[in-house]
Formats: sequence, structure tokens, C-alpha cells
Amino acid sequence: MGKTIIEKIWEKHIVHQEEGKPDLVYIDLHLVHEVTSPQAFSGLRMKNRSVRRPDLTFATMDHNVPTISRSEINDPVAKNQMDTLRDNCLEFGIPLADLDSPEQGIVHVIGPELGLTQPGMTIVCGDSHTSTHGAFGALAFGIGTSEVEHVLATQTLWQTKPKTLKVEVSGSLAPGVSAKDFILFIISKYGVNFGTGYVIEFSGEAIRKMSMEERMTICNMSIEGGAKASLVAPDEKTFAYLNGRKYVAQGDAFLDKILEWQQLSSDEDAVYDHVIKVDGNGIAPMVSWGTNPSMTSPVTNRVPYLNDCDTDTERKSLERALSYMGLDEGQPITDINVTKVFIGSCTNSRIEDLRAASEIIKGKKSRSWSRSNYRAWFPAGQEGG
Repeated sequence: MGKTIIEKIWEKHIVHQEEGKPDLVYIDLHLVHEVTSPQAFSGLRMKNRSVRRPDLTFATMDHNVPTISRSEINDPVAKNQMDTLRDNCLEFGIPLADLDSPEQGIVHVIGPELGLTQPGMTIVCGDSHTSTHGAFGALAFGIGTSEVEHVLATQTLWQTKPKTLKVEVSGSLAPGVSAKDFILFIISKYGVNFGTGYVIEFSGEAIRKMSMEERMTICNMSIEGGAKASLVAPDEKTFAYLNGRKYVAQGDAFLDKILEWQQLSSDEDAVYDHVIKVDGNGIAPMVSWGTNPSMTSPVTNRVPYLNDCDTDTERKSLERALSYMGLDEGQPITDINVTKVFIGSCTNSRIEDLRAASEIIKGKKSRSWSRSNYRAWFPAGQEGG
């Protein structure tokens, strides 16, 4: 029987295995930022332990970086967290993309941009959207603070082998339909728990046509569907993106890497625990109008009616969402006015996203320009996700 890419990566990284117990899994890359790491480093000191592989650890300032000026950090909590990360990295010998480093940025973005993220890797970070790296055929997932400490100390992690879910997308996305529309469609159709307990492999013609940035978006947002992680098998687009990146092998060594990465694709006779098939041609631009990602509708539709709810729980949830968002049941999506636009979170912070936004606003002026409106627009790499 064939194996999925998920199984291939998992089995290659098992350090210790006992029946009925979690597996001890080796971690290839540990990304660290200032919010979830201070307690982990304190734990190392208390136990008189060192960082096992500082060369496989990379830190950056992320969530607390100001979007206006970096010369003055006004929030004392944010400043303390960043100062603490700087001190910890110096003490334990960990590479750090500091505030003034050209490599500093959103932790899920700089990994791919620097070539730290590569196919077949296991990657962890103290952030749930670490799944973003799965776009490159890596098994990447978020971990808690105690697990951050365990990886720092041992470069391993105890993990229960997840179930596998294949989301196969045929056809092509229509013009104007983005990767964000696609993943919102999936979550709205199958719910915020459809991926719980699974690692998802996104595959099919529509996925292959996506850019690497688009694949990063869908893998990032698979977490909003409850998945532990998600990935896309590497292909020529992956190799082209990685070629020449700082931490990627060059020349003949890179060609050898490609041969290795090509073996990661799921075998034709691989068996998944569950399969979902989607027609990419039928997906419209989506608008998330509610208070969770499943409250999403095509732009041509309406906000649901209360009478459409199947249960009292759904009805109460819809009532709360409508009240919070200031919407009416049955209101056409096109009647919802856009007052603020946020760009630059970890889901939409790739340079491709920012270029698309700039094309839309080029030559236009805000009807009520203000400092607060300016703050809604974030340059790439300056806001944590």
C-alpha cells in the first residue's frame, strides 16, 4: 500500500515509538518569537539546560513590532518581551532577526523568504498559524510554551500521529477568486471543525495552478477549520521559489535536493482517513460577514435569515453575530459598507497580497483620511499574525 506525503514525512522523523503511546518526533526547524518564548527560556535556566540545536533554531521579533516607528517602543509589555528575546538569543546562541535586521518580519513569512522552510521538514513555532509553511511540503504546526521548551532542550517533540485528510480541488478558480476565497468557501461549507484531528493535504488541478503565496494562504487558514496542519506536495513552482534563497543549497547540491523533494509526493495508491472533493470552478468571491470563519457567504448572496437555522444553538449564534456586526438578517452582502481595510496579518502579508491591494487603491483617495485609517494598512513584515 502506498503512503501519503504526511506519512512519509512523519515516518522519516520518528526518533522513538511505542505501541499505544505518542511518537517522539525529530524537529528540523524551530522558529521562535518574543511572545511565547520567555517562559520556555526561563524553564531551561531553572533546569540548567542548554539549547540542543541553536543552529536549527531561528528567532525574530514578530507580534509586538510597531507599524509606525521602531525607534521607540511605547508599550512596556511589548518592549519587555522583545528585550527578553534579544537577551535570551544572545545567552543561548540563537540566530535572531532583530528589529533593525533586514531579515525581520512575520515569522510565517520570513521562513519561506529566507529559504529556512523547505520540503520534507518538520517545523514548529509557538504560533497556531505555523501551518503556513506547509505550502512548501513541510509538516508544520503550532506548539505551546511547554513544548517550545521541550524542543529547545531536545530538538524533539512527543506527538500522536494525526489522521490524514485529502482536499482535492479540480478545475480552476475563476478570475477575481483568490486563495482566501477558496479556504473561506471550504470552512463555510464544512464548518470550523472539519479538520479537527487531521493533517490536510491540499491537492488537485486548482491547487497546482496557485502561486506559492496563495498556497501559503490556504495552509495558514486551515487552522481556522480545526486542522493541526496542512500541506501541499512540492512541485516545480516550489523549487523555483526556493532556488537562490539564502539558506537553500546551491548548484549541484540544489539539484540533489530537488530529486529528494520529488519523492515526497503521495503515492497513487495512498489511502487517506477522509477525502473531500471540491469543484474549483464553482467558487465565487467570498465575504466573511460574521464572528467566525464559517459565517461566510458568496458576495452575491445575503446574510442568512434566522428561520434558516436548523437548531436553537445555530439561531442564537446567528443572533449574536448579527448584533455584534450590526447587520440585519437577509441583508444583501453587497449592501454591507466597507469602512476599514486591514492588510498585513499573517494570512495576507505576502508581497503578492500587498501588490494586489496597491493596484486597487492606486490613484484613489480616502474620503475621510486620518491617522487611524492609515494605521489600517501595514507594510509587509511589520505586523505579527
